[in-house]
Amino acid sequence: MKLTYLKQQVSTLGRFLATTLFFLSAIGFVWHFALFSNPVAMASPAPISIAAADMGDRTKEAADDVAKGSKNLIRDTANKVERAANKNAAKVDRADDEGSGVERKAKRDRDRIEQRAEEDAARTEKAVDKNMNAVKRTVDSIKDAFSN
Repeated sequence: MKLTYLKQQVSTLGRFLATTLFFLSAIGFVWHFALFSNPVAMASPAPISIAAADMGDRTKEAADDVAKGSKNLIRDTANKVERAANKNAAKVDRADDEGSGVERKAKRDRDRIEQRAEEDAARTEKAVDKNMNAVKRTVDSIKDAFSN
């Protein structure tokens, strides 16, 4: 019976110490922020709008860099597909000097592959442009929200 009473007392003391520690740390954090804050900076929104404008410009530049890199990758992939189609058609042409149906089909396939590679590259570049324009519009609207 006395053991239960002792456990209850230790538990109550532990809760009291934990609560006291929590409130002391909360007071310390509030005091810390009150002493080291700059009330002039909080009163004037100008630095925030300047920082937002600068961040927006950097975001736009990064979006442009990503768009250029994506377009280069798309063009490079299209060129690789076209080179592979040309190599395959050239192999068939070297293997068959008579101009048979196989050779004509290989050339038709090469032309079709090149055409589709160009169409796919153009479609993908258009999608990249659309996405980058959406990013730029979003950045502009965020900059406008901070500047007002």
